Amino acid sequence: MQLPPQDINRVIEMAWEDRTSFDTIKLQFGLTEKEVINLMRREMKPSSFRMWRKRVQGRTTKHNKLRGWVEGRHKCTRQRTITNNKISKR
Repeated sequence: MQLPPQDINRVIEMAWEDRTSFDTIKLQFGLTEKEVINLMRREMKPSSFRMWRKRVQGRTTKHNKLRGWVEGRHKCTRQRTITNNKISKR
């Protein structure tokens, strides 16, 4: 899947965020966890990719099924205006 540069930047930003799950990235951009990992590997320097993989490996917040809560999430009040998030406010 070819993404425009601004979407690639947003996926990378979301992948680095601790509380943004891979399921959210899939919902917005249609990329599976494996595709996100491949995108990160392709777009980042090798050392940055290794640091990111070490950071997200086994992190429960990156997988909705592993989270300890069902509803609610932390979200900065300025998130949509800063990052042009595609999901509208609910």
